[in-house]
Amino acid sequence: MIVSHEHKFIFLKTIKTAGTSTEAALSQICGPKDIITPYREESETDRKGRPPQNYRVDHPLRPKRPLWRRLLLRPERYYHPSVGFYEHMPASQARAFLGEDIWRRYFKFAFDRNPWDRQISWYFYKTKSKRFPPSFDRFMNRRARAYVWNYEIYSEPSGPAVDFLGQYERLEQDLKKILRHVGIKEQIDIPRTNITGTRPDRHDYRDFYTPRTRALVADWYAREIVLLGYRF
Repeated sequence: MIVSHEHKFIFLKTIKTAGTSTEAALSQICGPKDIITPYREESETDRKGRPPQNYRVDHPLRPKRPLWRRLLLRPERYYHPSVGFYEHMPASQARAFLGEDIWRRYFKFAFDRNPWDRQISWYFYKTKSKRFPPSFDRFMNRRARAYVWNYEIYSEPSGPAVDFLGQYERLEQDLKKILRHVGIKEQIDIPRTNITGTRPDRHDYRDFYTPRTRALVADWYAREIVLLGYRF
């Protein structure tokens, strides 16, 4: 995620929506006091702007690292809440850390993606390191591992907490619209980064579905589907 005090915007990073590429692009316009959270080390070389900065905070809501991890000298994960601000931080936690004044004044945005397409991308990402990966149908049997919690990132109990929810399918157009809104006129390139879990033979996402799994996605992500008008 990125919090730009210089341009007064908050970018909430969702999952499998080119979030890392968007962060890499937005880093180009960040100032020295802005918050930029880290992401996987191999993708950091794709940043064209500032590196991760100002993401560690001393806040009562920040969880402590488990004692056993500290005793065993386990490395601190960039995506764990113990670092402070982190890459997939939900709106409610970001709001608590930043305070009501900043949260209300800054322009908040996020991106989402057709859930049926996103689910296939998530499947290949989660199984990319397995020698014998499960079929997509079997992968979908365990909601705990298969569910993508994007709605929970950009929403609160009352509904979406962002001022603008862009779509992955029109990423460049929506990002330009966002930048114009916050007063940035310069052209910003969106690099391709964090490309993981490639689909074989560039199959259409619909090819992976059975009636059962299609219905599961429709049920799990009904809120996103209604909110953005997605169809299978």
